[in-house]
Amino acid sequence: MARGERGVARVLEKLEAAVNAGQYYEALQMYRTLYFRYLNQKKYGDLLQLLQSGANILLECDQQGSGTGLAILLLDVLIKSHTQPCEEWIEKIAQLFSKIKPNVVERETFLITALKWSMDKNTRGHPLLHKRIAEVYWQEKKLTSAYRHFLHSNDGVAFATKLIELHTTKGNKSEIAMFIAQAMLQILCLKNKEMAHEAFKEYTRSHPNLNERVPPFQYPLLNFLYLLLKVIDQ
Repeated sequence: MARGERGVARVLEKLEAAVNAGQYYEALQMYRTLYFRYLNQKKYGDLLQLLQSGANILLECDQQGSGTGLAILLLDVLIKSHTQPCEEWIEKIAQLFSKIKPNVVERETFLITALKWSMDKNTRGHPLLHKRIAEVYWQEKKLTSAYRHFLHSNDGVAFATKLIELHTTKGNKSEIAMFIAQAMLQILCLKNKEMAHEAFKEYTRSHPNLNERVPPFQYPLLNFLYLLLKVIDQ
């Protein structure tokens, strides 16, 4: 084993012992030591695994500041290593986001950086990441934030399902068409015709308070939306 590798192995042993003993500050310093060593050696794969594991461990131990700090370093390495967005890393990032408590100031920094990493020239962030973040916000009852991310999720079915739940639990019966209308118009403004079609079809097909599943509908606004999609198609 090379000298540098022996040094890293010793730090890893100390790291495990510190975590098991509840010495989280000492553990954080060792994580940072390994971060700089691996980064200088461009051992991105090992470094990503280390940071993801460390962030999860510290967050699960309710070391919110330290765990979030490692999570942000993880995103930094994803960017520096030119790691492309993929389902595996998006799921891991969403899992970390769900473990960061809403009152942690750096949570927003983590989210902004994650979306930046997942962007390409045609999107505001990877649709799957938006969907997973929206689901976390939904579970936290932060409906406005969840709604905003669902708009960019490219999943009309999932969005419509949440709109139905939102209307049946918080809306008035007379607002049944308004819930899907607002969402559809915003989706169309984002030039996502396919998602608008999906959302409208799922909403009208699955809403328990709608008697008609196909036009003409009892609610004129639903008929308008149906015709609007037809016009856009043509």
